[in-house]
Amino acid sequence: MLVIFGITRTQRLLFARPGSCPRCRVAGPHQVLEQASRLTFFFIPVLTTRRHYFSECLNCGCRTELSRQQKDLLAAR
Repeated sequence: MLVIFGITRTQRLLFARPGSCPRCRVAGPHQVLEQASRLTFFFIPVLTTRRHYFSECLNCGCRTELSRQQKDLLAAR
């Protein structure tokens, strides 16, 4: 019997917001992204094992990791 399983990483855009970048100091648009790792069984996602949230500057590409609470606060604005 052949069993195929693995882990896939997916990234999706949650929303965009204005902000100021800590690296390039430019006030401009930022994307809030969710990166999830999922356990797959026969190429079907079964279980989400890990989630990370990031704020990415569209000017320089700097990524800042966010907690879930920070992401929720930014989404409420």
